[in-house]
Amino acid sequence: MNKQKITDVNNVTSYKTGLVTVIARPNVGKSTLVNKITGQKIAITTNTAQTTRKQIKGIYTDSEAQIVFIDTPGVHKPKNKLGEYLESQSKDAIDDVDLILFLADINSSMGKGDLWIVQNLLSKAKCPIIIVLNKIDTIKDKNKAELNLLSYKTSFEKNLPTVKVSAKTGKNIDKLIQKIKEFIPEGHPLYDSDTVTDQNMRMISSEIIREKIILNTKDEIPHSVAVLIDEYKSEGNIDKIKATIFVSQESQKGIIIGKSGSMLKKIGTEARAEIEDMTETKVYLELFVKVKKNWQKDKSALKMLGYEE
Repeated sequence: MNKQKITDVNNVTSYKTGLVTVIARPNVGKSTLVNKITGQKIAITTNTAQTTRKQIKGIYTDSEAQIVFIDTPGVHKPKNKLGEYLESQSKDAIDDVDLILFLADINSSMGKGDLWIVQNLLSKAKCPIIIVLNKIDTIKDKNKAELNLLSYKTSFEKNLPTVKVSAKTGKNIDKLIQKIKEFIPEGHPLYDSDTVTDQNMRMISSEIIREKIILNTKDEIPHSVAVLIDEYKSEGNIDKIKATIFVSQESQKGIIIGKSGSMLKKIGTEARAEIEDMTETKVYLELFVKVKKNWQKDKSALKMLGYEE
């Protein structure tokens, strides 16, 4: 899907605006979907659970409507204070919205994780729900796809509308947008037409650094890492960023630094390149690594790192 069409929405006589929450179990493609719809990377994406840790708003605007998508952490049973925070982010996102997109993987039928979401979150929702089956580009057996779709539909008491999409390729995203417009109310836009997210570059930079850590360290680090931007300032034609990477164990610090600092250099180089591409500005990025023992269980540490309201 191409970047959203920008228009002077103030001159439109009949216009729609809505808040839409995207909710699912981990690794179904919520962030990929929101990125594809907005036409810009506003949320990091990996194959690792808990990649998304906070509510992130992605804003789509065209000549008929402004849709504010709320990307949420994947819903799972919490194992620590961080897990409890992630669960609260998803629960809070179903209140006071106009529509919920229940995203699921078309390659599998309704599982325990999906059923938990339906019974504990969606059954209490007061707004309409659309079932969105993602990853249609990866399934070739149409009969299996229809059976999987049926398993999701029959888990609800009402007959809900469904849309099958590919967040990766953009297939049927336009159909999804049109379906969403049927459910959101008339109203004035909440954001300027060229705004695509509520995140500032300080927040985005922190997430980009964390993404590069996850992608480069695989299963060794992801759930134990957090990134705090200590300084972000613009001086002339360069943005200077200082960031601290927090891990929960001393051994993890060694993994992130790598032999003679090779891994930290690789993470920094990749993160800097992506931030420069987004800002179209030269970036100087300085990274530090610190150990904060079991920070995921420490309420004060979570607050410092931005994981507590």
